[in-house]
Amino acid sequence: MTDTVEHQVTGLSLEDKASLTSGSDFWHSQAVSGIPSMLLTDGPHGVRKQPEGGDALGLGQSIPATCFPPAVGLGSSWNLDLIQSVGEALGDEAKAERVSVLLGPGINIKRSPLCGRNFEYVSEDPFLSGRFAASLITGVQSRGVGTSLKHFAANNQETDRMRVSADIDERTLREIYLAGFEYAITTAAPTTVMCSYNKINGVYASQDHWLLTEVLREQWGFDGLVVSDWGAVNDRVAAIAAGLDLEMPVSGTDGEIVDAVRNGDLEESVVDTAAQRVSTLVERTAGARVEGHTYDAEGHHQLARTAAAESAVLLENDNNILPLAAEAQTIAVIGEFARSPRYQGAGSSQVVPTTLDNALDAVQAIAGSERVSFAPGFNFDGNADREKVAEAVEAARNADVAVLFLGLSSATESEGFDRTDIDLPGDQLALLQAVHAVNPNTVVVLSNGGVVSITPWRKYAAAILEGWLLGQAGGSAIADILFGVVNPSGHLTETIPLRLQDNPSYLHFPGAQQHVRYGEGLYVGYRYYDSVDHDVAYPFGFGLSYTTFEVTETSVIACDNSAELTVTVRNSGERAGSTVVQTYVHDTSGTINRPTQELKGFAKIHLAPGETASATITLDSRAFSYWSVEGQNWAVEAGDYDIRVGFSSRDIAATERVTLTGNIGVRPLTPMSTIAEWFAHPVGGAVLGAAMAEAMSEDAAPVPPELMAMAGSMPLVKLAGFGLGMTVEQVDQLVAATQQ
Repeated sequence: MTDTVEHQVTGLSLEDKASLTSGSDFWHSQAVSGIPSMLLTDGPHGVRKQPEGGDALGLGQSIPATCFPPAVGLGSSWNLDLIQSVGEALGDEAKAERVSVLLGPGINIKRSPLCGRNFEYVSEDPFLSGRFAASLITGVQSRGVGTSLKHFAANNQETDRMRVSADIDERTLREIYLAGFEYAITTAAPTTVMCSYNKINGVYASQDHWLLTEVLREQWGFDGLVVSDWGAVNDRVAAIAAGLDLEMPVSGTDGEIVDAVRNGDLEESVVDTAAQRVSTLVERTAGARVEGHTYDAEGHHQLARTAAAESAVLLENDNNILPLAAEAQTIAVIGEFARSPRYQGAGSSQVVPTTLDNALDAVQAIAGSERVSFAPGFNFDGNADREKVAEAVEAARNADVAVLFLGLSSATESEGFDRTDIDLPGDQLALLQAVHAVNPNTVVVLSNGGVVSITPWRKYAAAILEGWLLGQAGGSAIADILFGVVNPSGHLTETIPLRLQDNPSYLHFPGAQQHVRYGEGLYVGYRYYDSVDHDVAYPFGFGLSYTTFEVTETSVIACDNSAELTVTVRNSGERAGSTVVQTYVHDTSGTINRPTQELKGFAKIHLAPGETASATITLDSRAFSYWSVEGQNWAVEAGDYDIRVGFSSRDIAATERVTLTGNIGVRPLTPMSTIAEWFAHPVGGAVLGAAMAEAMSEDAAPVPPELMAMAGSMPLVKLAGFGLGMTVEQVDQLVAATQQ
């Protein structure tokens, strides 16, 4: 904080300081005594600035801006440089519109595929989510525009999102639901963090001092501003006391803060601190409010096209049916999504695009309209249309290849509600079967913000391209992939299960009576599927290419509970392409319950045919750590760890083993330490063994093994209570002997 900022706030009245901590309207902060107002607008994949005179939300009426692929798509690129470039473009557009803070990125964990807002989030994995967020934040903020990392924290469903309590054990909270936020905050320093609507273990996030102050500021060193999600504050005084600095939008409750200070219920210094953070944010984003900035709309559209092409994931490609031959095949394009694309999610992140490509036009542009027929095949309302189906079947019958564009409508998945299943609409599946019956050369292109079940209809598709929601240039990007102009390189950021019931959260989601229990604990997504070796449709990290890759060499150097891995990859196919080499860590000898493997590094590598390249992946101590509830720190157990290298969590090409010394000291023994812990202790084992030998007569019978096993979990001091030849005083003497 600069002297200027502190001086500005110090000279304000209590009323003015209180007013700084709330909005002036739906999108602006207060302007007070020389401290200007800031405009905050929704992101995170485009600038959604409301025009003057529009309604409060401005949905569908915002000023045109580039609609980049939402996180469900862009995250699947696994390309951090590309993600940063998108962030830079978003920053340029926000600056052109004098937006001080772009509200994003969102990195809540995809705990369940049913979450209606999964399109706005990155992954089921916190490591990948954190890296995505850090790259996007770095890009946006390089332009002088602020970001808002959201939704902090454990906002993993839309059902009852403004009241539900996410009941999570501490270790799971730290390792799964906070870890991505921690990385982004400690490496990229977002200017703001947005608290979520929900409660965490019974406490609203907006009123959670442990979350907003102890963890966020004291442990992670965050020096920015905490802003509420719109309408997330339920108790204004409790929120500011917990560490929430700016309530949005305006609620007319500034007087509650003033009264609390004057009644002695709130220290004025708390208000000072919040007001100073608002003023600091104003200063940090000053460059965003300077007039005259412009951006290259066409250049950004081309960037959106590149991003979309890297975001699509090729799931199947039987007999290399793709890429299509533009000059040698006739093509039936079927499905309304080809003509009327679904390119973003529904809700507060909706962007009005500067332009919009559709796949039908793009396919015709490459192959020629005379070689491409079209039939809509279905309506978006889910009701079967016999005439449209018949038209589609006839088009497929007369073509060499049928390309079906299937997916979910915005009425099916959106912010504000969760899905009830992961199935494609029945009328679309019936259409697919009918088309396949007359043309087995059927390619399916999917448009969906959340995972859909594929196994039931897999046999009707020769190729499947998961197109997610790809932004305004997605139509052209899909055509580029279909014809091989671009080699697909996206990889899944979430597991596609065989069926919804296989998901580890299935029995707990979305909870009831304003509580949802995170009963699966650490075992979210692939952490569960891989740990129990459960079959899946497509594993985490999976993605095909038009070429092939192989790991040819790996090496690792370990030092100080960290390691540096070098992996060499060769393009063994006949096309240039990119792949994502992934690193998973497996604890081979630990005593703590952990997932069988966890993603701890990755690199996206582009290679020409026959080319070989190496990537170095650094695994710091956190890569081998778990959160110790007992020690309240990140702990590394001594022992052997396997570093697994591959192209998905189920496609491991090489394994290296390292031995680490750990960072856990010898835990001191107490009277309540178990007998097993005593014998495992480097000093206590000998001390207790000697004492027990002395207490036993020479002709005493040996202790049966089953009795020793039962006694192993008994605290030593309990022997005194059971009259087993040891007093409390003797136990205390044994404890003292281990401490000498």
